[in-house]
This record gives sequence, structure tokens and C-alpha cells, in this order.
Amino acid sequence: MRVLGINAIFHDPAAALVVDGGVVAAAEEERFSRRKHGKRPVPFAAWELPELSAAWCLASAGIDVDSLDAVAYSFDPGLYRDAVELGLDDPWDWLRVDYATRAPQFLAAALPGLDPEKVRFVPHHVAHAASAGLAAPPAGDDTAVLVLDGRGEVASHLAGVYRDGRLSSLYAQQLPHSLGLLYEDLTRHLGFLHSSDEYKVMALASYGRPTHLGMLRELVRVTDDGGFQVERIDWAGMAKARTADGELTDDHADLAASVQARLEEVVLGLSRWLYDAAGGASTLALAGGVALNCVANARLAAEGPFRDVWVQPAAGDAGTALGAALHVAGELGDRSTPMAGADLGRGWSDEELEAELRRAALPYRRPASIAAEAARVLADNGIVAWYQGRSEYGPRALGHRSLLAHPGDPDTTRRMNDVKGREQFRPIAPMVRAERFAELFEGVFPSPYMLFVHRVKAQWRDRIPAVTHVDGTARVQTVHADTEPLVAELLSEFERRTGLPVVVNTSLNTAGRPMVDTPREAMELFGSAPVDLLALGPFAVHRRALGGGR
Repeated sequence: MRVLGINAIFHDPAAALVVDGGVVAAAEEERFSRRKHGKRPVPFAAWELPELSAAWCLASAGIDVDSLDAVAYSFDPGLYRDAVELGLDDPWDWLRVDYATRAPQFLAAALPGLDPEKVRFVPHHVAHAASAGLAAPPAGDDTAVLVLDGRGEVASHLAGVYRDGRLSSLYAQQLPHSLGLLYEDLTRHLGFLHSSDEYKVMALASYGRPTHLGMLRELVRVTDDGGFQVERIDWAGMAKARTADGELTDDHADLAASVQARLEEVVLGLSRWLYDAAGGASTLALAGGVALNCVANARLAAEGPFRDVWVQPAAGDAGTALGAALHVAGELGDRSTPMAGADLGRGWSDEELEAELRRAALPYRRPASIAAEAARVLADNGIVAWYQGRSEYGPRALGHRSLLAHPGDPDTTRRMNDVKGREQFRPIAPMVRAERFAELFEGVFPSPYMLFVHRVKAQWRDRIPAVTHVDGTARVQTVHADTEPLVAELLSEFERRTGLPVVVNTSLNTAGRPMVDTPREAMELFGSAPVDLLALGPFAVHRRALGGGR
């Protein structure tokens, strides 16, 4: 079966292609349109489809539109209830649903040759659940699944269990109660962009104290039936609202810390209920925007009842394109194949990369080992733009579209945040070879998708200060030589030169822009930022060859 998955309704439009139960391509529209998150999450934008990413998914697999068995759309307008009835303050919500109802016709116009009758609506949280429960590594038994986000059609949460590839829903929390909307409201109150900058709030929380936790425990409560309630919160009574360019104060950090702590407690409570209701499943798979909160994920893994916790790398709404496709493929009789990795986006051959370098008239060479060349620059405290293989699906750079730096220099954090144009309170993350993980860090292993935080062992904190956050943690990516041989080689070469088995890894982009996706975008970033080496496939472009840098 050939199923194209589409996410378009709220934010982060994306497309994914599943063939015979296996994921062959998946990408967010922002990587093509160069518009961060693809669009803003407002009803007036619900008609915007991931036309470019959908067309690429099909072209990359050599599949014609008319040969698709189905198109899966990750929202079901048939479940609609009026926003007032749901307790939402959204007078234009009906417009979003109207667009969704007409999605088959819109898709047929965007993908000429598509029969609108092939479009199937998949409930939003079922799509989230499938992106986790059907894509997770095989557990050997049932897999529990927990979905938490801002909202779907009528709910904000789903708890269920996959048995033999089929989802049994155990509970769904009805709107307006929503942990995702709670965090969005906080993000907006703190002067950040909601449905975009929630990760900044998570980082800010590490600088504060949970002084309002007692009050929040009264306002945000777990219920006995597997759900929760969120009462109206007077944010201004705890900290003054901040403008986008306003000063961040201790009060703001304390409020962030308080909400973060309560979020973690509620997620733990929900997981304990689910563990009992699921009948002893040992693995929990997470999806939904809340599952991108790596601090909460780490606490859940450490204190929760499940033996293993797996998080979908594209856990936000982009991942529902994949989940919808997997769900419909299953309904059509295909058995799902677990995700082998997040490198599901566009890639270029060595010949194509070299042609781009020649077109740009950049001086380049092809060293014997691009990994060793990059390690040498890093050991000399240079910054490397690392562009290799297919791009990552989801918000994390995982060694394919990355900016790399030396973890042993305390000034690296400032330099990297300056390069990217980010706030200085935001941490940068390490990558480490899997076999060295336990020597340096404590916590979830393996962590190939950088979706958990880990405690840095005391004896290493002074040796890798750039990746040690203010609270003594780091968001680690474990690198496995069987799946990421080139990155593993780079780490080994860097350790041989420096004695440090860790390299700084952050996304290859600058503030407010999507991650670099094409060779041209990589060269543009290299030309506009103080980067010492562009490692474009096997080719090396040095800043010094352009008249400056190392």
C-alpha cells in the first residue's frame, strides 16, 4: 500500500510517505517554503497545505499521485463541536473546520491527478498516537501511548495501548482542559511566540525556583479517571506580563519553573494511571507537542512506572503526517515497520553537492576524511557547519544539519548563541558516542533523538562546561556507529585530539529561520555567519580560503 500523510490544520504542516508499512520519506513544509513552522497557528491559515513537501515525498520515491492508495489527513472535521461548547475562546474555529472539510478538494487541486475520494480523515490524536506507537522500536509486548498537546478536534490528550498494531483508547481529556494550551498561555505571557517558543520557557525554568507550585497544584489537577483539569490562571498575579523585547526577571524565571514542575508532576500522574489501565505494558511511547519537553520526559523515564520511554522525534504536529499515514496503512492491511531513524528528508549526491560548490565559485577540496578534517577544526576551537546525508524530520539537529563546536571552552555557549542570534540563557547540547555515554552522563539510554535531559557527572562538568546547563544537566544525543558512522568517526577523531568524547551539536540555522535544508542554504549561512568550516558532504570549504578565519 502507498499512503501519503498530510498535516495542515493547526501548525507545522508536513507530509510523509508510507509504502508497505515502512516510512520512506517525511519532511516539514518549512524546509521548502523557508517560513518558520510553515505558517502561524490561526484558523485563517488552515487551508495552507504542505504542497511542496508532499510533492517531494512522492517524487523522491518515484510515485505518481494516481498510484496512491490513500491520502491520510490528520484531522477529522466530523468530530467537530462548537468552540463555545468546548469552552474555547476562538470565534473563528468554525472556519478551520470548514477548511478541513474541504481538504479533499484542496488536496486534489494541489496534487493534480489525485482522486478526492482517496482522502481519509484521521482523528488528530489518533494520528499522534500512531506516530509513536506504530513507529517505536519493537517492545516485545504491548506498547502504551500517551498523547499530550494543545488541542485536537475536541480533546487535548489521549491515553491508550497498541496491541498487535491496533489502538485501544483508554481515555481522552476533553477541552478546554489542556496542558499544551497551559504552556502556550505561559509562553505568550512571558513575551515569547506561542506554538513556537515553548522550548525557551523550558530553558528559562532552570534559572528559577518553583515558588508558585503550591497554587498550581490546586489549579492543575490529575483526576481519578486518567484525565486532568486546568482552571483559569491569573498569570499577572504571579509575574508581570513581558513584552517580546522586555527584560526577563527572576519573577519570570520563577513562574516558568513553577509551571514546568507542575507539568512534570501531572505527566507522571497520567503515566501511572495509564500503566495500570494498559495492563502492564512495559514500554510507553510519547507524542504531541508536550512530548518535546525533554525535561518532563527525563523525569517520566526516571520516576515513572514504565521500563522504557520512547519519544517520536517529530513529536509535534508535523509528526501527525506520519502517524496518519501509518494508521491508514494499518487499516488497509499493512503491518508497520518501526522508524530506523529521523533522516527522512531531502539529500543530495556527492556529484550534486560538488556541482553546487562549483556554481557558487567557492574554493573547496575533498580531504581523505571529512570527519577528521572537521575534528581538526573543532579541536582548534573553530565552528563547523556540518551538512551530511538526508535532513532530519522534526525540530532537532541530529548530525545531518548541525552546527558543531568545542565543548571544553566556557565561552562556546556565548559564541554559538551569538552565531545563531539566540538568547544567552539558552543551552547548547552535546553529542557523544553511545559506548561512552555512561562515563559522562546519567539518565535515559539510548537517546538518539535528543529528547531527554541527562545529569552531567560531577567529574565532567568542568571539562565540558559549554554543554552543561545551569542546573547541571545536558540534552544528550547518543551516536551509534551502526546508524551514524560518519558522526561516530568525527567524535572519535575529536577525542583523539582533545581527550574529550563530546562535541557541541546545535541546529544549522539562525534565529527565526528554519533549519538549513539545501546545499545553497548551507552555503548562504556559511557566508553570513562566523563559521570556520563548511563540511558539505565529503567536501571542505575553509573560511581561511576566503580570506579570513582558521
